Amino acid sequence: MRTYVVTGAASGIGAATAELIRERGHKVIGVDLRDADVTADLSTAEGRQSAVSRTLELSEGKIDAVVIAAAGISAPKAVTVAVNFFGVSNYLEGLLPALAQAQSPRVAVVSSMASIQQNSAELVEALLSGDEEQALAIGASLEAEGPRAGYLNYPSSKRALGRWVRRECITEKWAGAGIPLNAVAPGTVITNMTRELLSTDEGKAMVDQNVPMPLNYHSEAVVIAKLLLWLTSEENTHVTGQTIYCDGGAEATLRGDDIWA
Repeated sequence: MRTYVVTGAASGIGAATAELIRERGHKVIGVDLRDADVTADLSTAEGRQSAVSRTLELSEGKIDAVVIAAAGISAPKAVTVAVNFFGVSNYLEGLLPALAQAQSPRVAVVSSMASIQQNSAELVEALLSGDEEQALAIGASLEAEGPRAGYLNYPSSKRALGRWVRRECITEKWAGAGIPLNAVAPGTVITNMTRELLSTDEGKAMVDQNVPMPLNYHSEAVVIAKLLLWLTSEENTHVTGQTIYCDGGAEATLRGDDIWA
């Protein structure tokens, strides 16, 4: 039996992932703002540290895998970068010593199709430099310009997260400890958050214009959960540093066949 930590475990992709892990006979420590084993606010340094401490306490220092699933937000606000980037990277770094002691440690995070959208290069660089104060200041200035500019906080946070995964996965503390580190970018997933939007023809058309999915159309949350579980299973020994688009072909449709040019 493996011990999994799942953030965002109270709803959506996180809940589906936690349920699937339990069905397969493993232990889950759920993390969320409420209705979880660990209740914490990952938007603040204090909240992250509290989450790390409580997670380590409940796991008794034994963590085989971490799935950062849907513990993020897409609001056109600066807090988005605090949750989506630092709430992932800082939290994982806090659990790294425990992960490194496991026999087959694995980590997967949920990214987004937004990682390929327009973003703020300045904000991305601030995030990757680890300067949360500067990143929040840039995010706040975007937020002050209105929802359109404020939305850049979201794709910027996801672009930075994808680059962080690639940067960190080959370092001694991750690769040297035998820990594959990957991201999954879903297409349109049917959850409580999206169900209302998808219930109208207008809403569905808007979503499909931005995230066209020619293969099997919109997915259930369990589809993403199954990929997250394979990436964090003992079977995955060599896939690392990847953002895998589980999107029914949306990324291939939007970016075309030559992403190497």
